[in-house]
Amino acid sequence: MKLFIERKKKMDKRPKIEIKLTNTDKAIELIGFLILIAFWGIIIVSYNNLPEQIPIHYNGFGEVDNYSKKSSIFLLPIIGSFLFIILTLISKNPESFNYNVKITEQNAESQYRNSVNMMRIMKIIVIIIFFLIDFKTIKTSLGKSEGLGIWFLPMTLAIIFIPIIYFAYKSYKLK
Repeated sequence: MKLFIERKKKMDKRPKIEIKLTNTDKAIELIGFLILIAFWGIIIVSYNNLPEQIPIHYNGFGEVDNYSKKSSIFLLPIIGSFLFIILTLISKNPESFNYNVKITEQNAESQYRNSVNMMRIMKIIVIIIFFLIDFKTIKTSLGKSEGLGIWFLPMTLAIIFIPIIYFAYKSYKLK
């Protein structure tokens, strides 16, 4: 409890600044939203063509290792939509984020903008990863593919961690 109170006091000292969206920010938000809509569209259009049992899980090599009912194809779009909304809401309060540098009046706007941009990019990355998993699930279910492929796990790790490292480095440089 004491740690929570100390963290709250520290956050109260951080400046609260409204980060206005630039045209680039708006475009990135729109792209993320359009990818999410396309994700739902592909799932809805493909649903009737799926067999009753579809792949639901893959091992580290991208091979199918479990099956479930075809209605499980909606799980990732539901989770993805929920995460998209949550990350959008969280991004409205960048003063509550954890930073690797001390937030001051002088660096608050640049640090907040950097962290909110990271959240925007991560939203898109999560939706794309979920989209690819379900897309490959549909292809595998229809006999047009065999699992995710061995490339999927390393590619997923790279597209998640490279932006995190980039934005953390940028935050350090902005201090």
